[in-house]
Amino acid sequence: MFLSGTLLNVATVLAGSLIGVLIGSRMPARLQESLTTGLGFFTVVIAVSMGLGIFTDPAAQPGDDIAVLAAILAGIAIGEALRLHDGLEWLGGWFQRRLVSRDRPSRVAEGFVTASLVFCVGPLTILGSLDNGLTGDMRLLAIKSLLDGVASVAFAAALGWGVALSAITVLVVQGGIAAAAFLISDAMDGTTILVISSAGGIILLGVALRLLDLKPVRASNFLPALLLAPIFVRVADAIRDALGS
Repeated sequence: MFLSGTLLNVATVLAGSLIGVLIGSRMPARLQESLTTGLGFFTVVIAVSMGLGIFTDPAAQPGDDIAVLAAILAGIAIGEALRLHDGLEWLGGWFQRRLVSRDRPSRVAEGFVTASLVFCVGPLTILGSLDNGLTGDMRLLAIKSLLDGVASVAFAAALGWGVALSAITVLVVQGGIAAAAFLISDAMDGTTILVISSAGGIILLGVALRLLDLKPVRASNFLPALLLAPIFVRVADAIRDALGS
């Protein structure tokens, strides 16, 4: 089911918010840090398995790996030029300023805005939703669900019930992306899905490095590669056909 990962994510946000409200700030910071590190290690394994698909899958053709590399490099250049990472941070600040009063701050609004941005702005949201919609695989959204569940405990402990409302945002944003991917999945061949998945695995490594606190990778700036990978692999096909003829 293409919404399975999104529904799991909604459930973990609601459960985490409930736990956070009930236990307050009693969850030790060390426990949160260790849980995040464990998720980071697991994310590395998933990212590597996805990224290596372009080398191990029988559907891959010679030159497809170069097409994925070219898509990653061109995607990074575009993302950095457009400052996608900075733009998303600005968007978060804009919502925060609009919905949270400086004089009489609403904790409900603050919790909703903060959690919605954290849970819905990032590579895992797009990668996971696309994967779930295209192939039915919910592994990435399962990882994100665990991350969001832990984070919602901490957010709800500090900001209250408003955090639970962010489950609506998760449902709309992730569900919308997954539904769109599901609708176009029949028009996409195995190679297209393969190169998108492989590029996604490489981007996911950036997310893992952030989770492990090893390098603050601006992974959002890599996202244009997901659009470029299918284009570049078609270029590789055309070059192979031209050389073959």
